[in-house]
Amino acid sequence: MTLLTRVRGDLAARNVKSTLEGGDERVIEIVRLYEEPVLPTRAERPRGPRGFVVDIGRTTETVLGELKSAGTFVGSLSAEALTSLRRPWSVNWREVAPLSERMGADAVPIILLINFMVGIITALNSVSQLRMYGANIFVADIVSLGMTRELAPLITAIVVCGRSGAAIAAELGSMRVSEELDALQVMGLSPVRYLVFPRLMALVIVVPMLTIASAAVGIVGGALVAKAQLDVGYASFVHEMQTIAKPWDMVSGLIKSVAYALTIGIIACQQGFAASGGASGVGRRATSTVVATLFALMILNSGFTWIFRSMD
Repeated sequence: MTLLTRVRGDLAARNVKSTLEGGDERVIEIVRLYEEPVLPTRAERPRGPRGFVVDIGRTTETVLGELKSAGTFVGSLSAEALTSLRRPWSVNWREVAPLSERMGADAVPIILLINFMVGIITALNSVSQLRMYGANIFVADIVSLGMTRELAPLITAIVVCGRSGAAIAAELGSMRVSEELDALQVMGLSPVRYLVFPRLMALVIVVPMLTIASAAVGIVGGALVAKAQLDVGYASFVHEMQTIAKPWDMVSGLIKSVAYALTIGIIACQQGFAASGGASGVGRRATSTVVATLFALMILNSGFTWIFRSMD
């Protein structure tokens, strides 16, 4: 390839056009990586302030482009998944354990603290209304159902998004701008199977586990408030919680957490692979990861809630 590149460069210096014929797909791919980049032309200065309609059009064009890029990435991810089923040894499974420790174990303190405070706040906001109607015991219903069904999965996913999602996008984005992903392709390794699948697997493993722990500490926080503010004993709190909370409540929260984990991983990896423009481009993609993931989590949460409600 070095010899071929030099010959083509010498021909171009003598204004001789050359074409490459007869190469297979692997050769063409390597030639594409070695082609000289096109130097960017100097952008013209805007002649005046852009109008409102122009801003809307450009924003719409950007959004549609991002959706197209995301769809392409999901398609390639699905194709690589089918290939991985036929050749599971091609996936970099060794990285799953270190990534799980980094994304899960290291995030336990902050996630448990936040969900503990959420449980306390949920119970505190119910104190005055429950005391007014003499329904103190129902604080267990509010806290247990709220934490298992909605709050624990969603709060955990939000924290993981800000902590691990942005880190994944920044890491893969740095590899993109430094051409490490191209180097993996040249060595015959699939970036999706080598980098994306281990991160998705790690998120799918740790997020449900963090959700279970978050629901538990949130309920503990609610029980402390019930004892201190409503004079509800711990035994009564647990008995009422066992009466109202069913196994499906926790299962539905775990289903949400798995979907949230996949959403975080796919968006973060897609944004990292789409990074360009050096450090500033990586920073923009990390920010876009958090914004897009939060929006997707809200949409998913609404959809799951509507589906589960319709299923009674």
